[in-house]
Amino acid sequence: IMGVTEKIIELSESYKDYTSSNLSELVKRKSLSLNEKEAASKLLEMMLDAGFDEAKIDGLGNVIGRIGSGKKVIAFDGHIDTVDIGNMENWSFDPLGGEFIDGFVHGRGTVDQKGGVASFVTAGRIIKELNLAADKTIYFTGTVMEEDCDGLCWKYIIEESKIKPDCVVVTEPTNLNIYRGQRGRMEISVEFKGVSSHGSAPERGKNAVYAASKFAQQVEDLNSNLQSDPFLGKGTITVTEFKSESPSLCAVPDYAKLHIDRRLTWGEDIDLAINQLRHLNKDCNIFVPEYSETTYTGLKYGMKKYYPTWKIDETDEVIVKGIEAFEALFNKKPVVDKWTFSTNGVTINGIYKIPVIGFGPGNEVYAHAPDEKIPVSDLVNAASFYAYFAEIF
Repeated sequence: IMGVTEKIIELSESYKDYTSSNLSELVKRKSLSLNEKEAASKLLEMMLDAGFDEAKIDGLGNVIGRIGSGKKVIAFDGHIDTVDIGNMENWSFDPLGGEFIDGFVHGRGTVDQKGGVASFVTAGRIIKELNLAADKTIYFTGTVMEEDCDGLCWKYIIEESKIKPDCVVVTEPTNLNIYRGQRGRMEISVEFKGVSSHGSAPERGKNAVYAASKFAQQVEDLNSNLQSDPFLGKGTITVTEFKSESPSLCAVPDYAKLHIDRRLTWGEDIDLAINQLRHLNKDCNIFVPEYSETTYTGLKYGMKKYYPTWKIDETDEVIVKGIEAFEALFNKKPVVDKWTFSTNGVTINGIYKIPVIGFGPGNEVYAHAPDEKIPVSDLVNAASFYAYFAEIF
């Protein structure tokens, strides 16, 4: 008699074309942040076709599928928005073609991260067929706006839709490794006020650009002195934009503004990061900007641009069960590591402390890059993992 892992593997393999075709259909629907409507509608259709007990689009535009109604609550998350295509000359194929070539599905979003979404739809179909959700509620969330404001979608799911799972599997690309953390990040604006004067007599004014330039140099120096974590690595800080204003190009600028990207390692948070900058200059205005945009559903929603660091201990149940699932399916030990980039985990665990495990198809080196593509074998293996993880967690 076949065991449950064998049945899952067999079904995942038999649904290889189904998974690839679903991914291709999602790739063909361009879905930049705030414009995910077509991809969301298609995903809703896929969930219903796969036999999910329920699928709907929430007020923010997230697609929420559900299987089962038991006490234990698990969620599989994947965002359906993508970054733009960039310079078409850097692509050797149609970025929105979703073509199958040499065992890969090609196109923008295959790796980041519609591949994880296509795999969890197949996992849902397998879970239904094998009745693996008997005592569980399993949500599958095709989330929006992640590229613009990671985690905002889950703020809505938790606070407005009142869904708070016992654990979340983030299906961002991990190259089929298990990930248990990432550095956090925040955006910081720093404003400098000066006094304008005629350019022929700069001594009469107070040049805001000079003040901002000195500050930028101090930021560069600060970067080399930030703390580090053995697992997540070092915090970083860099100036990413410099703007100034003056009454004319023949006048001393009376306003300057820096935009700063701050990556936060374990032990660093919003207060520490702001205080480090205040220590450099007490006369400037330092603040974390707000993200507030109108979604494709017409809802205006937002949050502060602070995305906390998170990491899960290797002894946590979510990681232990993930390793168990991986070994049972693939007969080898997984690599347990971390993301270099940011994910919805910043909200799910960073703010709401829900245990998170990362496992996704595709190699993150293709994320946001031209000629993005994903191995079909990764999609198959991810679907197997999601179905079995749902069974044993």
